[in-house]
Amino acid sequence: MKLPTSFYIRTDVVQISRELLGKALCTNIDGRITKVTITETEAYAGEIDKASHAYGGRRTRRTEPLYQTGGRAYVYLCYGIHHLFNVVSNVEGVPHAILIRAGRSLQGEAEMLRRRAKPVADKTLLAGPGSLARALGITTALTGTELIQDVIWIEDHGFTVNERDISAGPRVGVDYAEEDAKLPYRFILNDKNLS
Repeated sequence: MKLPTSFYIRTDVVQISRELLGKALCTNIDGRITKVTITETEAYAGEIDKASHAYGGRRTRRTEPLYQTGGRAYVYLCYGIHHLFNVVSNVEGVPHAILIRAGRSLQGEAEMLRRRAKPVADKTLLAGPGSLARALGITTALTGTELIQDVIWIEDHGFTVNERDISAGPRVGVDYAEEDAKLPYRFILNDKNLS
């Protein structure tokens, strides 16, 4: 079942980030459907979070999707190479987002391998947000796309995540965020328990 907009427009970005673990991130790019189970996320709490692109109310053409109603994609280019996919949450004007960092293949693995130019699947196929987005065919051209459409969406497959299977820790690559870099806003699902 596709997650409804009501899932995304809630106020607690940290809780939503945790709840996205075990959900299926899906794309339909050029008629090729790919799906992964989300196994790692990072929460970004907008204007009050020094690690967020919207910290202090920064608003640019690139970050405009962050300020729209939750339930859409925010995709940005990192180091001029990697397209990184984020889920926008909260209501219009509150720029919360969740970076999807890693996943486990569910459907369309051959297409993911082709996009990643890999001969066989291994643990690096969907490890890291740049690798995951590339495998799913997600680029900055899709930023702002609503997640209730049929290009990018997230499904609930009824997989129950136990709290004991989630580990939390600081986010990756945000040392510039000073004390906010230490916030336990990164969540990892122990995928040994995925079926």
